[in-house]
Amino acid sequence: MPVSGAERRICEAAVRWEGVSAAPHRYGGIEFRLGRREIGHVHRDSLVDIPFPRPVRDALVAAGDAEPHHILPDSGWVSVFLRSDADVERAIRLLQRSLTLAREHRPARPAGSS
Repeated sequence: MPVSGAERRICEAAVRWEGVSAAPHRYGGIEFRLGRREIGHVHRDSLVDIPFPRPVRDALVAAGDAEPHHILPDSGWVSVFLRSDADVERAIRLLQRSLTLAREHRPARPAGSS
């Protein structure tokens, strides 16, 4: 059963993070980006998909913090099904982790560029 208001809560949290933008996702829902890099997307009040490097994804799945992606289970993506308020909070934490990793791997800008 979806969590009423989950999409709104997740969007409100994500757009407060510096540099994060929200826009419609090509497969429905809303995606969150840091520049050109997607840090995840939410499908209404029921599902969040988040990309991670494969070792991080494997650790999250092994710990029970996320499930393999619902369509691409052998990829680095994870899915978080939103069945409770705790799932919503966990999805927000995982989106923050994806953002942190994206920032760590963002190429440095040359001096004097904007």
